Amino acid sequence: MSPNSWICLHPSNATQTTVSLDNRGLAYGDGFFTTMGVIDGQILWLDYHQQRLVSHAVALQLQLDSFSLLTVLKTHAKQLQQGMLKLIVTRAEQEVRGYGYTPNTGGGSACEIWLKSSPMAITTARSLPLANNQFLPLQPAASAICLSSQIACLPPTLAGLKSLNRLDNVLASGELQAIKAKTLAGTIKPSIAEGLLRDMSGQWVEGTMSNVFYQLVEAPVAKSSNRPHSQNNSSNYLTQGQWYTPSMAQSGVAGVMRQVIIDALANTERPVVMRSLHDEDLPRITRLFFCNALRGIMPMSSLRLLSGEVVSFEAI
Repeated sequence: MSPNSWICLHPSNATQTTVSLDNRGLAYGDGFFTTMGVIDGQILWLDYHQQRLVSHAVALQLQLDSFSLLTVLKTHAKQLQQGMLKLIVTRAEQEVRGYGYTPNTGGGSACEIWLKSSPMAITTARSLPLANNQFLPLQPAASAICLSSQIACLPPTLAGLKSLNRLDNVLASGELQAIKAKTLAGTIKPSIAEGLLRDMSGQWVEGTMSNVFYQLVEAPVAKSSNRPHSQNNSSNYLTQGQWYTPSMAQSGVAGVMRQVIIDALANTERPVVMRSLHDEDLPRITRLFFCNALRGIMPMSSLRLLSGEVVSFEAI
């Protein structure tokens, strides 16, 4: 498999090397994707990616043999050694005209599966230990900004899925890139690494490419400098204090790394609490990080609000 090229894994007898214009993923966003990091020939968080394959296939009524697919993905991971595997699953072309589809005998539709293998560096210089002897990559602290773009609220069957319908994230990422361009020009300081997004109900839900976790002070404070300080020790960053994360029940993507962190803290003194994040909460945040399956944890040193106010966080 050539680097950064797409191949069709299913149907197994497929000879096409390009996606048809009739592909339902292209025409209707009818499918989902997942992005997997690979280190030393091994897929990171493989069990969680399998859970995504199974849950998304059930939700979208697709016929998908996750075990056979994982066997193929492991082979490609060994060939890649270090980098990223991106998998796209779409419903196969249908005889029914338009949006409609006819499930097969097994209850779900046949699908097309596409894979791209991309060599790239996966940062592992700093990491956080988990209780199960696994480690999470820890990125250097950066800054975030609240974006004016909003993401859609979805029905329960679609909320949380990493579907191919990502136009709201595309527009939000465009807004973030425009802001980053201004930071390079020196008109906005400090540099911004990620943007915090609201859904259409006004709740802050996630980043443009990541999930978000946060901690709160017990009572509102006038200035961030008055906040209590914790130990500056990255090894206990996750286990120190109460972490919250927004629910994915009506919007957002329930990411692999999000679930890894939730499960890692499930049996500790302070398991993660699902809690909505509102405008009035933002000045009360004491710690905040974004996360995804490729970059691990991305701690934030500050968050610029829509008002222009900057909320500073504890350094690690």
